[in-house]
Amino acid sequence: MHQPDHDIRNRLLIARLPAMPQILIKLIELLQTDDAGMPELADLIAKDAGMTGKILAVANSSAYQRGNRSVGLEQSLVSLGTDMIKTLVISESVFQTFNNFPHSGGTDLRAFWKHALGAAVVARDAARLMDYAHVEEAYLAGLLHNVGRLALLATAPREYATNFLARDDADLCAIEQRTLQITHTEAGAWLIERWNLDSFLADSVLYHHEPVARLESAHPLIRIVRLAHLLVHHADQPDLVIEAAALCGIGEQALDGIMQAAARQVRQSADYLGIDLTGADEIVAPPAVMPPPADPVQQRLQEEVRNMMLVSEMGQSIARQQGETHMLEAMTRSARVLFDFGTAVILLENPTGQALVGVAAGEHQQRLAQFAIALDRPGIIATAAVERRVTLATRGAQPLGIAEEQLFRILGTESIACVPLLAGQRCLGVLIGGVDAWRLPDLHKRERFLQAFGNQAASALETALSERGHAKRQIAHVADEYRDATRRVLHEVNNPLSIIKNYLSVLDAKLARREPVVSEMSILNEEIDRVGQLIGGLADLQPTDASRVTNIARVVDDVLRLFRATDFLPASVQVLVRMLDEPNEVAGDADLLKQILVNLVKNSVEAMPQGGRIEIANRGHVNRERRLYVELVVSDSGPGLAPDVLANLFGAVQSRKEGKHHGLGLSIVHGLVRKLDGLIACRSGKGGTSFEILLPARTDKVGAGVPARLTD
Repeated sequence: MHQPDHDIRNRLLIARLPAMPQILIKLIELLQTDDAGMPELADLIAKDAGMTGKILAVANSSAYQRGNRSVGLEQSLVSLGTDMIKTLVISESVFQTFNNFPHSGGTDLRAFWKHALGAAVVARDAARLMDYAHVEEAYLAGLLHNVGRLALLATAPREYATNFLARDDADLCAIEQRTLQITHTEAGAWLIERWNLDSFLADSVLYHHEPVARLESAHPLIRIVRLAHLLVHHADQPDLVIEAAALCGIGEQALDGIMQAAARQVRQSADYLGIDLTGADEIVAPPAVMPPPADPVQQRLQEEVRNMMLVSEMGQSIARQQGETHMLEAMTRSARVLFDFGTAVILLENPTGQALVGVAAGEHQQRLAQFAIALDRPGIIATAAVERRVTLATRGAQPLGIAEEQLFRILGTESIACVPLLAGQRCLGVLIGGVDAWRLPDLHKRERFLQAFGNQAASALETALSERGHAKRQIAHVADEYRDATRRVLHEVNNPLSIIKNYLSVLDAKLARREPVVSEMSILNEEIDRVGQLIGGLADLQPTDASRVTNIARVVDDVLRLFRATDFLPASVQVLVRMLDEPNEVAGDADLLKQILVNLVKNSVEAMPQGGRIEIANRGHVNRERRLYVELVVSDSGPGLAPDVLANLFGAVQSRKEGKHHGLGLSIVHGLVRKLDGLIACRSGKGGTSFEILLPARTDKVGAGVPARLTD
């Protein structure tokens, strides 16, 4: 064993062991920079044909695809979600690597794969319970924790074939050391370092057989993998498992939850990866009992909440773009993914507000550069903008103008969906998607989803563009209004000026004759005042529509009904609602308030993965700068925000963020509150975070406060 050609370490150095796929290397780099969002993942996956095929296969499986129609890559990424995509990329990359080891094809790896998947899902769940920052790193470490056994099998198949299927414990390590002068933990750590993966990954593999007592001050990833190894390989030693769990700050009840979920997740992951585990040794909890058929009402509620979450995510993705062109392209791309449009274009309102004009973005930008549709003439697209509602139409169903005929030909479709982009009371433009005629009934059912997307996209667009030059278009619009108003004022001012001129002549003559001029002076004063009033009217050019009245309690009940009826509000989070009977009505749009509350409640839930309390309270009237508001507060008992995050909470969106709780969504919330003509502030400390929103009170009725209505 000491001769060079028999030395296992030398053989490892010269063996043709597989390299880690580039897609996994790139993904780890993204995760380490916290930039692994949906656009980055899509770009990464599209470059790997094998991974693209895997994603499409899972997205078109019965677990995600309800109909018989296959979906493309973009729709697949949306339906799977960011967490599932990252899990699939990591798992598929590792198992491609496993299958490329020499002798792996001639060995029954089902038990090995089941242990690897079990350790991976347990490590991921343990990392979440510990608030470990890199959950995907823990999952990868669990998958790779026994990769050294594959390396030894590939390098020394004769010497290691029997031991490869042996129980993974300290006795195995002793036999490996005695026969090969290297353990599988050392071989695995060496291989991971050779792959240039993160050094703590190598350490977690190297020490996963270490006595628990030695790991008290070890890096969290080492403790996580040690616990995952014990749960998967040594569940029959509960005292040792509990000791390792205590080292990770995890109690016995949480351990039971991890084990109960592990079996289902291992089977699901194996199915997605195409791994046959039939006959593999049982290493995790028994299969879970199949759940009863879902309630149709709850399914609809889940679908609605899912749609709202998708809209919020897409709004954040749009807001992340740099520059108007990229932002508009992101809007059309997101609409095509969400609603399966064949193509999509955007027409924006021109500065005078009299027409919709094409924008230089997307695949048809050259043809749309000089395109315009007048808003004062009847038509499908003008109706959608003027009446502020989603409009679906088929070519030939009604007479079309030349501009609309052109648009149908540009889109190359027989049917279109027109989605107004509403920011408060203003329509910024219309998004037009080309669809097949047979899909119109489905889009009719999704009109609320379409409009919610239009509202969120418009809010993100207006908020971002106001900081990047969109103010120029607004200034031009206001300038046109001032020019029109000036013409009207000049016309009206001519009348009192003519009167003043005539009376000055009369006044001059009377003064020359020394006659009384009291009455003439009175008339002159009145006409001068009238001129002042007409000119002063130029300042009143910002009409506000406060005719809509929203009941705060009703909106809060609607939002919580959606969250409580689905899995989006975990049982560990308690929601407390404190509403006043009066005042409970504000001036503004209920849909905008609903979107604000959805974002804030979602942020609060995500800020408390271990559970906690959320309180939504109506604190009554507030007089701020001689204006009456109703104060609505959303607070949680989470860990609070760091000072640097709090200082820039409502500022420009940045790609780096603290976790996934606070970031892009709050910029949009700030914009929505402004659309309601309200104010928002945030207080945060170790005891939690509180968002205080001031909404304009209903002006025609101001009620006195009465005892609060408390619900749980």
